[in-house]
Amino acid sequence: MEMKKEKIQNKIKKLLAVIYKNNLLEVIFILLNLINALLLRINTVNNGLRYSPFIIDLSFLLIITLLAQKIKIKKRIYYYMAMTILFTIICIVNSIYYHYYSSYASFSIIANISFASDVKDAIFKNVLRVPDLIYIAAPIILYLSYYYLKKKNKLAKEISVKKKKLNKNVLITILILFISGALTMPLSSWNRLYKLWNRESVVMNYGIYIYQLDDFFQSLTPKINSIFGHDKSLKKVTDYYKEHPYKKITNEYTDIFKGKNVIVIHAESMQTFPMGLKFNGKEVTPNLNKLAKEGIFFNNFYAEVGVGTSSDSEFTFNTSLMPSTKGTAFVNYFDREYVAIPNLLKDKDYYTFSMHANTGDFWNRNNMYKALGYDDFYSKESYVIDETIGLGLSDKSFFRQSVEKIEKIKETNDSPFYGLLIMLSNHTPFDDVDLMEEFDTTISVDTGYSTITRDYLEGTTMNNYLRSVHYADSAIGEFIKELNKKKLLDNTVLIIYGDHDARLSYNDFNLLYNYDAIENKIRTEENDKYRPYNKYDYELDRKVPLIIWTKDKKYNIEVDIPTGMIDVLPTIGNMLGIHSDYQIGHDIFSLKDKDNTVVFVDGSFLTSKVYYNAPKAEIYDIIKEGVGEEYIKERADYATEIIEVSNDIISYNLIKELKSGINKSN
Repeated sequence: MEMKKEKIQNKIKKLLAVIYKNNLLEVIFILLNLINALLLRINTVNNGLRYSPFIIDLSFLLIITLLAQKIKIKKRIYYYMAMTILFTIICIVNSIYYHYYSSYASFSIIANISFASDVKDAIFKNVLRVPDLIYIAAPIILYLSYYYLKKKNKLAKEISVKKKKLNKNVLITILILFISGALTMPLSSWNRLYKLWNRESVVMNYGIYIYQLDDFFQSLTPKINSIFGHDKSLKKVTDYYKEHPYKKITNEYTDIFKGKNVIVIHAESMQTFPMGLKFNGKEVTPNLNKLAKEGIFFNNFYAEVGVGTSSDSEFTFNTSLMPSTKGTAFVNYFDREYVAIPNLLKDKDYYTFSMHANTGDFWNRNNMYKALGYDDFYSKESYVIDETIGLGLSDKSFFRQSVEKIEKIKETNDSPFYGLLIMLSNHTPFDDVDLMEEFDTTISVDTGYSTITRDYLEGTTMNNYLRSVHYADSAIGEFIKELNKKKLLDNTVLIIYGDHDARLSYNDFNLLYNYDAIENKIRTEENDKYRPYNKYDYELDRKVPLIIWTKDKKYNIEVDIPTGMIDVLPTIGNMLGIHSDYQIGHDIFSLKDKDNTVVFVDGSFLTSKVYYNAPKAEIYDIIKEGVGEEYIKERADYATEIIEVSNDIISYNLIKELKSGINKSN
């Protein structure tokens, strides 16, 4: 056996030596693109030294060079340059994308590229970094190498070995390499390659090139869903709802807001952590703090967004389905049938509307809102653009004009209304702070001899973000005052939610929490005042606020149960007297064990005990008491199940088919 293994190894070495000696350009092509793939993994998932993705990338690049053998030697440079430029673009795009979304780019987001022009400043100022451009060296070095080899007459020569035999040996080598790489992967990696909603894990095991190739074919599935996979998905989803049918459970909050007007504020990039901050005795978010104390405040609430960011939040908030992992519901699946809060309330004779001072085609809202059940959409064309901050009309002007519109709606409709108002000013890159009111983020420390004042956040994204949040909070405060003046709060419930985190860096948070004003530096672990802050503390700091408030302040509670956007419809629906037969989330106030599992689109999950990072299969023990393997497995299986069920419902438009069966069973 050992002799056979040694013989194979010698054959591979001999083959590689022949290729190297006679095909230097091919070798350089492979090395450059292999290094780029390696650098990408180091810059993103930090697993550059892992065996399997390295070997799989190498196998893939060998196949690419094998295909080049059909091209005349003098013209191969065009092929290799084209492929290297393509692979370089893949690496650059994924590097940038990963540092904004903590995932890898997909061909399915090409439909969303038009939205990138509106946030190009965010890409160049907050996302694009020097390491993202290092990959550009590959095509440059390849061309210079070609020029040198041509000058020295060292380009590919006709190999003495028979071409068919060589190609056969190369194929055998590729097969051996691929198998050796595959054997080092966990069994679950094959399933993830097929389903592709855990993209990080696929890159960690198969490398960037196989991932992107797989993603390309997966992105075609919306076009062929009507042909393949429908029956299997329908059975899976039908079985899920048979096992988890909707059951009405009453609690102390059942129907408390039935028949009331509802105003929902979609607070752009609003996170929870600023609500606990003060600078020089001044709160960053005095209005949100006040509303949280007077209403129902979910302090452990998370957005469960994918590539659709704001649109994913809207979708999950309204439908209690997880976002699509293959594109976005708003753009790729707007022509499906959904059961959402607006059309559920329409069935209760509500007038439903949305207001947003951006164009109606942004995130395809013009079309998607029809599926969600909005009667009217007041977009940019409905507003006077008299003050611009960031991406468009300032929040304060937007709210002032919206109050007038809501007043007219109330006057012309005898029925209650449900309105969604989407904020805009607090949007990355947070660089229009000079147009906002001043907010001092300096800190002063009395040393006993003198007072030291440090503007330690100056020049950071964190500083701009906190100033921007303070402005957004002020706009919300003014909006509520105007609503009250117009008597629009008397029979109204106000709901505020942050749509997603602001994608602030770990270093910004560490500076915020661990800056030592006296020493003028960041504290280290040796310092008694050091606040422990690891990578998982950082991930969990992405929580966003959810506040339910009424003018009478009758319901006052702070909820610390882990809650996700998917739980909004069941929880608020119980208060409004509505429900969806297809809701996957939970009514937080009806949980028996007062614990909940918040699932994220990559399969990671959070409970009151643990945070589980699915791509890395790592457990962060929150309560430091330890949990068993069964606890993790049960919730990991649950995460997988609801992601797949949601994907199938969205992709195959199953609600239309499910309705008859569920209605009969009820």
